[in-house]
Amino acid sequence: MDITNNKILITGGASGIGLGLTERFIAENNTVIICGRREDVLNQAKEKFPSVITRVCDLSVEAERVDLFNWVAANHPDLNVLVNNAGIQNWINITDADFYQRAQTEITTNILAPVHLTSLFIQLANLKTIINTTSGLAFVSLTKVPVYCATKSFFHSFTQSVRYLLQSKNIEVIEIIPPALNTDLGGKGLHDTAPPVSAFIKSVFEQLQEGKHEITFGFSDAMVKANPEEIKAVFNRMNPV
Repeated sequence: MDITNNKILITGGASGIGLGLTERFIAENNTVIICGRREDVLNQAKEKFPSVITRVCDLSVEAERVDLFNWVAANHPDLNVLVNNAGIQNWINITDADFYQRAQTEITTNILAPVHLTSLFIQLANLKTIINTTSGLAFVSLTKVPVYCATKSFFHSFTQSVRYLLQSKNIEVIEIIPPALNTDLGGKGLHDTAPPVSAFIKSVFEQLQEGKHEITFGFSDAMVKANPEEIKAVFNRMNPV
């Protein structure tokens, strides 16, 4: 991927990893569009980065995903990079009374939304690159977030298939596989001891410049390379009886 002179849509681009990507892509002379459901958070990103283009969109709603695509197609037909970054993480137990409701929301946001957006945005004539944000937890489960891990396993597998299927359209598909980082994913304070987003973003862009299609960092790099016995050992450490 050429990291400069693109027009890029980043879902969930106003916070966490998405905001880190937004900042760096702007610094690399790209035009960046970000979308999210919280207008106040988008406005905060706009104040920090005046050049960013914002769009309020609840990706869990199918009609709003279609509206987002139609708006981009009408106003930004030169968009050439889609970053499927938005996601939610619920710390839940299957015995919780609201488990199914929360799981359904997580599946919609983490699976149905990016699958739908991918099918829409490949219709753009100028689209050249899709970047999907998955997780190191796609490879080993943390049982405190059972649905999140499953959605990221799905998205990892889907990304591999789409990379193959879109070769005929000359669309490059890149997977960013983060470990836990110091963000508010899952709730404030849960990841305060995790590595900073800045270090991860620096590594992401180094790997993009190297032409890598699977981008890892720290824990996620170890999990991608781990054999079944190593995965089992990590699972047991992460999920003590």
